[in-house]
Parts: sequence; structure tokens; C-alpha cells
Amino acid sequence: MADPLTLFTSVGLSEQKAKETLKNEALSSALKEAIAKAQQVLGASGIDKSMGTLLYTMVSRLRDPRRLGFLTDQIAQRKICTELQLAAALEFVKGHPQDPINQKEFDTLCGVGVVITPEQIEDKVEQVIKKHKEQLLKERYRFNMGLLMGEARCGLMWADGKMIKNEVDLQVLHLLGPKTEADLEKKPKVIHWFSHAARTGKIFTLNLSIQGRSLMDQLRGAALNFHKPGENYKTEGYVVTPKTMDLLKEHMKVTGGQIRTRFPPEPNGILHIGHAKAINFNFGYAKANDGICFLRYDDTNPEKEEEKYFTAIKDMVEWLGYKPYAVTHASDYFQTLYDLAVELIRRGHAYVCHQRGEELKGHNPPPSPWRERPAEESLVLFDRMRQGLFAEGEATLRMKTVMEDGKLDPVAYRIKYTAHHRTGDTWCIYPTYDYTHCLCDSIENITHSLCTKEFQARRSSYFWLCNALDVYCPVQWEYGRLNLTYTVVSKRKIIKLVETSIVRDWDDPRLFTLTALRRRGFPPEAINNFCAKVGVTVAQVTMEPHMLEACVRDVLNDHAPRAMAVLEPLKVTITNLPEGTWNDVRVPDFPANEFMGSHVVPFTRTIFIEQSDFREVIEKGYKRLTPDQPVGLRHAGYVISVQKVIKDAQGRVAELEVLCCSSHEVAEKPKAFIHWVSEPKKCEVRLYERLFLHKNPEDPSEVPGGFLSDINPNSLQVIDCALVDCSVSKAKVFDKFQFERVGYFAVDPDSTEDKLVFNRTVTLKEDPGKI
Repeated sequence: MADPLTLFTSVGLSEQKAKETLKNEALSSALKEAIAKAQQVLGASGIDKSMGTLLYTMVSRLRDPRRLGFLTDQIAQRKICTELQLAAALEFVKGHPQDPINQKEFDTLCGVGVVITPEQIEDKVEQVIKKHKEQLLKERYRFNMGLLMGEARCGLMWADGKMIKNEVDLQVLHLLGPKTEADLEKKPKVIHWFSHAARTGKIFTLNLSIQGRSLMDQLRGAALNFHKPGENYKTEGYVVTPKTMDLLKEHMKVTGGQIRTRFPPEPNGILHIGHAKAINFNFGYAKANDGICFLRYDDTNPEKEEEKYFTAIKDMVEWLGYKPYAVTHASDYFQTLYDLAVELIRRGHAYVCHQRGEELKGHNPPPSPWRERPAEESLVLFDRMRQGLFAEGEATLRMKTVMEDGKLDPVAYRIKYTAHHRTGDTWCIYPTYDYTHCLCDSIENITHSLCTKEFQARRSSYFWLCNALDVYCPVQWEYGRLNLTYTVVSKRKIIKLVETSIVRDWDDPRLFTLTALRRRGFPPEAINNFCAKVGVTVAQVTMEPHMLEACVRDVLNDHAPRAMAVLEPLKVTITNLPEGTWNDVRVPDFPANEFMGSHVVPFTRTIFIEQSDFREVIEKGYKRLTPDQPVGLRHAGYVISVQKVIKDAQGRVAELEVLCCSSHEVAEKPKAFIHWVSEPKKCEVRLYERLFLHKNPEDPSEVPGGFLSDINPNSLQVIDCALVDCSVSKAKVFDKFQFERVGYFAVDPDSTEDKLVFNRTVTLKEDPGKI
């Protein structure tokens, strides 16, 4: 036989593709085997380029090597001639892992022997275009041509896709003529954003005319690749064993074919914005498919777990609008997990090792000298570990497998003499994530184990462990993490910020933990909408905070009632109103829709305005109050003009005396209307900016001194003498308001009966060129 490079190029592979293939030992070996088998069938006629391409595609996508000979025969006999037929054939063998293969059923489902003529394609396309002719003439080239392709293909399943497209293009051109300039103009894309109604728990869509894809759109797209319950074996990379089909049948009896997901946080810290995406994905995917989602605490490390984290995690899941089907803990299954570990040792798949932790660090730790220890000996030693007869670090239980990142024999159990939050001193050995996670998924009959991309390296060990123990094996699916710039979300780093008093605690509103965002006033609907906007991708996503803030404004604009507040008060006395004047002014809660309610504020002889709303000297473009320029008062129906400027000993403006008249009496409408308060309540206002100065505070090239050296000294400004109108006096913690012309604010938990404290959630969206 020719050398492999020559062999591969002889069947149609380019030299570069052939060289790449040779780097993959398993792939090149399978391709050589397929070529040899095909040549046996073909004899002297040889393998042409189209057949060689099919053979290469087949071996690169085939996950069950037992079917290589069968599929090679089908290709060599020219029963499988197209990529479409090959895709159907691969799907067929994936769905029929047991022998023998029914050739008649295979031929039917893979289009073997079916021939589609050009005349059939022409007739079918003509029928489809006739059906949509009215809409085509109306929308012209804006019409979704994919719809025509899809309907034509439905009637001609095994037809060549290029031939169908060419015929569609030809007949559309004949009907509509060439494209005009109007046809070439871009049409705004209308998408559906996924949101979750926090109060009802129902999923709904919101139409928004912007480009992008929603979370639910992404889920639907990803769901085309997701397996159906009970069809785990159709997933790429899934390992089929002789017991797989029986285990799946038992799984289907338990679940009734229901989608089951889980959200599995570690209770050693507070959830952050990245977790919001995971919550939306796990709970949202289950909800969208009438399934269920578990909240399962991965409580396998008693040294770092605290009650406050368990409580806060559940609170945040429910705050985002999701109700777990059940709240479970890895510790619920400690006895079962231990029994399975004993069985794993009995089967020769695990051993007790005495290598120290420092010996196992790095990418290429030395192999364990205890790897081939007899199972009987490991069983005795594992029992001694369980009884507390070894010191911490003196022994571990390791699994005989290699992970996808090359990590050899991951640890399954380690010794920790720390009381557990739930089980107390019952155990002194605790399972690791690598051992626990897939088995808990199996015990809870999870159908789709959704996790972030960094866990891809654990997928092979996930499948291996379930199959090594002959238990039901779910499918792990990975997606990209969600990160934000100008922040850190690492638990270790947030603890550093707390310990150094840079932030008060995990819920400091400058952080992006979910408790911090709630305290700052971010509505849960806005966070869910942001996750929808980000969508679900395999690649890691890093977003700017202003995109999250835009989602917050969208929600608050519709749900935060208006009030008037003055952050830097300037006293104004209206001299032409008598002492004791008191008028009730009705202010709409939502000016754009006055049917949504209103409130009453007093208007007296003394009011307060923002210091920035008055200047002694008028400047170009300045539209507010000056000695020569009157200004209107919002909602009051009055226009005021300066009569006298009163200054303090330092020469600063301390008070204004003004005259007022009805806005109906002035000849010229004022250039601006400003907000004001009268008989106000004193309050504290906290204004927040970004905590870090640089986009990536953890990047040494951007911040050589480390993230603690990158703190923004102006990230918090406290104003303790702000004034707010009396309409908010009964506000409760987390109530949200739009302070007109100032921003969106929420009531902080530090508030008392005597003094309200407000956090600025986000600023108003304003034109930067507007004064």
C-alpha cells in the first residue's frame, strides 16, 4: 500500500488536509481502514474524489467504530452517494446501536435508490412559488426565500440542495425581475427577546426592533442539536455500552420523557451576574419544554460552606423568578456515593493512592506507583480512610481514567476532618466534583447537564464514570461563560475587597453579585432580559456594564414611578406668594400614561431647586434659571424669575428670591422646566460609579499592580443632605423610583423610619450634547 500521505491525496484529500489528518492517529487509522475496505469492494475501478470525500466525512463523524465496515460498504456500493444521505446514515446507526441492522429500514430512511429528476424539482418549486405568489409580489426580495427552499425540500427529500436553490432563484427572478434599489435597502430585523415574569413564573416574548438573538431563540437553535429524552446515545461523543439501552428505558420509566435540568452552585459564595445566565439557561430551558429544574447545592467542601450562602443562593434564584422543582444537596447522596465508590474499586476502576497534593500539581504529574494496587487492598484502605485512620493528605481515592485535558487519574475522595454543615461529623472523607457531579446527575435522572465551557475537559470522565458503574448516563452540554468588564467576580477576590474594606460586603452595590445588584435596585426582569440579549453561545462572552444598565432602564422606565428629589439644594423664596401658602400639586406617577396613577405634593412659598439649575451669568446654550432668564416649574404650572440673589459670607449663592406667575400668563414659553421640592423629606443618597478604573482589572498587562491597585477613588459619593418630595415617605426597602431629571433610585436596607437612604441604580439616558 502507498504511504499514508499519497493514499489520502489519491482519494481526493488536499495535501494540507491529508497532513492534518495524519496528525490525528485515530482518524488516520480509521480512514486507512475505510479506504482498504472500499477498495476490496470496488476492485480495479478505484475510489473517485466524491467517494473519497464521503469516506473521510464518514470516519470523522462516526462515533461507533463497529459501524465503519457497514457504512463503507454502503458508500462503495454507491447506495450512499450524497452528503445528505450520509448524514441520514450516520443518524440511523447512532439511533440503532444494537445488531443486526435492518437493511430495508436503512435503505428507506436513507433514500437508497431514490432518484430525483430535474423535471421533478422544477414542478415542485413551481407549486411552492404559486402558493406564496401573493406574498412574494408584496414583499419581493424581502421575502424569506429559505421558506421556499424548505417547502420544496420537504417534497423532494433526497434532491440535490444546489439544484433546488438554482431552480428557486431562477423562478423567483422570472416572477419578480431583477432587484431594484428599494430591494437592496436593509430591513430592520425584528427579534423576540426572552423574559421571565418574576411574579407569574411564565415565559413570554417581547418584540424589539434591534439586531441580535434572544435567549429563547438561542435555546431553540441549540435545541436542534440537543437530544430528546431517552435518545442520549444520539449525542456526539456519547459512549454506548451493552447496558445503555436498558438503562435509558429505565430512565424513561422514571421521568416519563420529561426534560430535567439542574442548577448546581457551590454554597461557598454569593451568586454573580455570570450565574444569572446559568440560572436562566437551566431553569429557562426546562420551563420552555414543560420540564423541571433542580436547585442542587454542590456541598462537598465543608471548609468553605456557610448557612448564609445556602440561603442567599435560593433567595437569588427565586428573586430572578424561578421556583426549583426540588432543592437537593450532594450531601443527600453521600452514602450512595460512598457505596458506588466501593463498587468502582471492586471493578478495578479506582485505587487508594498516597501521593501528596504537591506531587500532583502541574500538567504532567508523575504516575502513581499505587495505580496497580489490588482491589482488595484498596477496599481495606478506603474503609480505613472512612474510619479516620489516616491523616489529611495521607491518602486519596483516585479513578483510573484520563480526562480530556490530559489530567491523569483524578481524585474521587479526599480526607477532611471538618464538620459538615448538614451531616456534622458523620463523614471525614468527602467526594470531589469530578466524582460527584455526574453521579448526582444520574441519581436525579437529569436529561441535560448544562455547564460552562471550562467543564468540557471533564466530559469524557463524566461519561466514563457513569459507564464504569453501569448507571444511567446523562449528557453534558457546554456553553460559554458570561463576563463583564470593570469588575471581578471571583469569590477569592471579592473576599479580598471585603477584608480590605474597599467594599462593605458581598452586597455592596458596586459589585456585580446578584445580592449587590438587587441592593442597587436592578430589577430581576432586567437581568433576565440582559441574559436574553447575550444569548447562549459556545464562546465566552464579555460584555460592557452599560449594556446591562440599558436593560435596567428599559424596565424601570415602565415600572418606576416618578418623584422629585434635589441632591444639592438651593433655597428659593417666592416673594409674591403670601406666608402660609399651601397648594396641592398633582404629579403623575408615569407622565407618558397618566392613567397609571398620580400623587400629590405641596407647593408653598419656599421651594428648593438644584444648585446646577441656576447660574448668575448666562452662557450660550444654558436654558435654565438665570437673573435674565425665567424657568418653568415642572407640574406646578408656574414660571419663576429671579428678583434677588442672596450670598453667604464666602460669596456663594445661598438663596434666591423670585417672583412667580402662572405659565398661562407669560407671553413666551420658558426654555426649560426644572424639578423642585417643597416641604421635603431629608434623605441620604449614594451615587455609584465603576469600582475599577480599567476594563480588565485582573489583566497584568493592563493593571501590573493587581486588581487591588486599580480601585476608582470616586466609585462612591455619599450625599447626606439631599431632599425628596413627601410622596416617597412610606417607601419600603428595594422600592424603586425615577427621580425626575436625576436618575433611577432604590431604597437601601440601611433606611430607618427617620431617614430614607437611596442608592442610584442607573443614570437617566440623556443626549450628551444637551445642557
